[in-house]
Amino acid sequence: MPTTYPRDRFDDVPRQAERVGAHRAEQPRMSRGVAFLWAALATVVLTIAGIIGFLVLSQRVDAPAPPEATPTVAPVIDTTYTVLVLNGTATPGTAEAVAQQLVAAGWTEDMALPSESSATDFPTTTVYYASPEEEAAARGVAQAIGGAQVEQSDQYAADPESEVKELTVVVGLDRVSAG
Repeated sequence: MPTTYPRDRFDDVPRQAERVGAHRAEQPRMSRGVAFLWAALATVVLTIAGIIGFLVLSQRVDAPAPPEATPTVAPVIDTTYTVLVLNGTATPGTAEAVAQQLVAAGWTEDMALPSESSATDFPTTTVYYASPEEEAAARGVAQAIGGAQVEQSDQYAADPESEVKELTVVVGLDRVSAG
């Protein structure tokens, strides 16, 4: 096989540094550092979006709750009410301690009656009242014992035939953990 070929017209084509025709010149290259920064930024943004999406979809993040309405009824300390204090915890003496707070606030010992409840895992200390007219007195009891929820309920209502005015405090686990 021959190692040399005769000259032809293609041997006279000048050599060019840049490409011609379908070949395009190379675009200026982006530095590797800039490419790395863009990739790192995209990774961080996608990771944060994934975490937030997971928390929202798994319902571990709640929308902010609307602020609680302030009570429209002003608390009134009315010592004419009999207050039944039920211990809704497994800690003995909790009802007696709350009853002593009522005595210190002006109730007599025969008007603040401590007792045990059938439940021992009541979550939050709550003052129950039966009718809307008793709400101010219930808020007064809640204030006298250092704060409690106030709720209207017929579950702890006094006998309708009786003229005794009665409120019920169920002492919850929040009192035990708070000390």
